[in-house]
Amino acid sequence: MGFFEDLDARIEAINSVVSVGLDPDPDRLPSFLDVELPRWAFNRRVIDATHEHAACYKPNAAFYEDSDGWRALAETVAYAHGKGVPVLLDAKRGDIGNTARQYAAVLDPNGLDADAITVNPYMGRDTLEPYLSRSEKGVFVLCRTSNSGGADFQNLDVGNDKPLYQYVAERCAAWDEHDNVGLVVGATAPEELERLRDAVDRPFLVPGVGAQDGDAEAAVEYGLADGVGLVNSSRGIIFAGEGADAEGAYFRAVGDAAKRLKRRLNEFR
Repeated sequence: MGFFEDLDARIEAINSVVSVGLDPDPDRLPSFLDVELPRWAFNRRVIDATHEHAACYKPNAAFYEDSDGWRALAETVAYAHGKGVPVLLDAKRGDIGNTARQYAAVLDPNGLDADAITVNPYMGRDTLEPYLSRSEKGVFVLCRTSNSGGADFQNLDVGNDKPLYQYVAERCAAWDEHDNVGLVVGATAPEELERLRDAVDRPFLVPGVGAQDGDAEAAVEYGLADGVGLVNSSRGIIFAGEGADAEGAYFRAVGDAAKRLKRRLNEFR
C-alpha cells in the first residue's frame, strides 16, 4: 500500500489525526536524561507516552544535524515503526539533479526508511521527481506555511486573483501521478486553509496547532481529504512535562497532552 492508504488505516485504528513533532531541542531536554544519546532517549520515552494517540511522528531534521543526532534519528524512526506508527521526516528538501536523488535516499530502506518527507517546490518539478516517483512514500509539499513571513512570497498574486500558494497547490495536485502528494498548510492561516481545500482534494499536513496557537477547528475541517490528513503539534506535546519534578510525571504530562489534542481535534471530525 501507499503512504496515504497506510495513514488512513492508522487514523481509523486509533481514531486520531494527531502528528507528534519530535523536535528534541538540546537546550530543553530534561536534566534526568544523562545518557549517551539524550535525543534518542527522550524520543523513545515520548513515543512510549504518545503512540496510542499518534497517527504519525514528524521529526524535524534540523534537530539532528550532527553525528549523534543522525544516530538518534535512525533509532527514533526504527522505534516508531516498531510501535506501528509511520514517520514523516520534516526535511523541506528541494534541490536539483543528482543532489535531489541523494537527499531522497532518506526514504530508502538502507537510509532512514522514513515513510514520508516534506519538500520545497521553489525550484520546480524536476527537483521533486526523486520523491514523487517513490509511489509508496508520501510527499508533503510546502504550500502555505504557518510562519508570519510566509506571506512575503506565498501570497503574491500570480494572476486571475490567484495567490502563489494556490498555484503551487494546483500544480502539485497535477503532478500527483501516484496518489502520494500532500500539502503543508498552516493552521495559523484558516482562510487560506479553506481556500486551498476548495481548490484541491489532497491531504494536508497542518502545523501550528499548539505552541503557535493555530485554529484547531479549521485544521480539521479543511485539512482532511476523505478523512485523511495530519494536524501537528511539536513543542506543545513533547515539552508538556516541563516543570515536573520526576521522570514519570514528565512523560505522563507528555502523554496527556497528546491525548488532549486528539480529543480536541476529534470534536471537529
